[in-house]
Amino acid sequence: MSASAAVWDVARERSFRAFLDDHLEQEMLRFTTAGSVDDGKSTLIGRLLHDTKSVYEDQLATIRASRVNRSGGAIDLSLLTDGLKAEREQGITIDVAYRYFSTAKRKFIIADTPGHEQYTRNMATGASTADVAIVLIDAKAFQRAGELLPQSRRHTYIASLLRIPHVVAAVNKMDLVGYGEAMFEQIAVEFMALAKHLNLKSVAVIPVSALAGDNVVERSEAMGWYRGPTLLEYLETVPLALAEAAAGPLRFPVQLVVRPDAAFRGFAGRVERGEVRPGMRVKALPSGRTTAVKRVITYDGELQAASFPSSVTLELADEIDLSRGEMLVEENQAAPHASTGFRAMVVWMHEEPLQEGRTYLAKHTTRTVRATVRSICYGVNIQSAQHRDAVAVQMNEIAEVEFETNLPLFFDTYAENREMGAVILIDAVTNATVGAAMIVEAVSREDAAEGARHGGFVWLRGQSNEVYRVCERLRALGLAAVVVDDPMIEEAALGAVVRALRLANVIAVSARPELMASTIDGVKEAAEGNYFAAVDEVEAWAKGLSGRSGR
Repeated sequence: MSASAAVWDVARERSFRAFLDDHLEQEMLRFTTAGSVDDGKSTLIGRLLHDTKSVYEDQLATIRASRVNRSGGAIDLSLLTDGLKAEREQGITIDVAYRYFSTAKRKFIIADTPGHEQYTRNMATGASTADVAIVLIDAKAFQRAGELLPQSRRHTYIASLLRIPHVVAAVNKMDLVGYGEAMFEQIAVEFMALAKHLNLKSVAVIPVSALAGDNVVERSEAMGWYRGPTLLEYLETVPLALAEAAAGPLRFPVQLVVRPDAAFRGFAGRVERGEVRPGMRVKALPSGRTTAVKRVITYDGELQAASFPSSVTLELADEIDLSRGEMLVEENQAAPHASTGFRAMVVWMHEEPLQEGRTYLAKHTTRTVRATVRSICYGVNIQSAQHRDAVAVQMNEIAEVEFETNLPLFFDTYAENREMGAVILIDAVTNATVGAAMIVEAVSREDAAEGARHGGFVWLRGQSNEVYRVCERLRALGLAAVVVDDPMIEEAALGAVVRALRLANVIAVSARPELMASTIDGVKEAAEGNYFAAVDEVEAWAKGLSGRSGR
């Protein structure tokens, strides 16, 4: 190989690597589409993919050869996203279809969500992580009805409920109303009034024709009166909310304790809000212990800072008791709510209705607890957004529900931060996901301060015949107590178990014959003064609590 050829190969490799680096560093925008049936959601996405040259030739050849073509043209672009057989046969979207494409400015993930009311749960699932919601409005249908269709209102309401940062109304089928400016203005006025009523912050209205390609990727010559961006220009330039999440107070839920050897102990997880740096003073929840971040580690090496949504491992300056489901926050920043009660907007996804008194598993960040339905505050008519009385929540319905958990959750409201305010509800028997909840506010208990003193640790060394009698006596006095001598509870975990039970106002009782001095120190700290080593001591304490509470 000649010297000039070698130089050319090196230059070409450098150019290719630079191209890859630029592509990897591009921002990723997630957007969802929603609207009434036959508004043209799938066609719009097919147009985006086709006109940005994000479709392979064999895909185009396949849909050209398809016996299904409802577009009236040479090619039915909706077939690029309607992947299920039932979708192609019925001409509707049933499941959430995800598609990917990129331009010179951004990478995109599209969630094409169904328009039918019976698939509300699918729509909510697809929209839950979106940065932008595109609500399609059929201009011809609006002309016939004289107002926005109920499903357009419903999907806009769900977008507001899910706190999607940006909402754009794509007024589709403008070709069927003669590309008329007056009709577009009428639709824009009504949609902006709806957006104001729902308190949407960032709203745009764009006239398009997905079938003809007007104002989707290329600017429309037929609508010269429109001076705003095309849909693609809007998607390429709309600001992302990552900076807002990075600017908030630190929230670092612990996913995993990393202990490859005796010399290293790290805590892996994702930064759900704020930023973490080496040297930062942090506080562990629920213990309240403080320490400093020693290192922020990734697979590629150490970082000087990590912000949302980075997944990292933190090495701390001190050895503190911290495990999965617990959280690190910055010592002097605003702390999250720590509560066993909260109210949340729930999108119900299961055939068996949600009812008062039922208990589910609630998964919040890396923490899973048992959550009991205390009350159904109200149901929502998702077409009118009006409240109504409800004794149960059926599949695809939305309601505000009050929950009480067996252990505290550490959360921000969904309005403050979507990641820290989202909860998944799971059926404990079948392990099926039954609901998605967005926390509205914490619910305080009047006896929370008193109840926090009801937990503790009783060590009746070797007195196995006494532990159950003590538990029965404590329960008779109105206090919760459990024996923690199960072989599955290792001595090293006893401090964490006592701390968790104390937060749930439960007294831990043990008759273990021996405990190491470090374990005793740990359970004393976890019990916060409520540590007893004799039957008469704990009974006198319990009677005092019972007398003060009027039991």
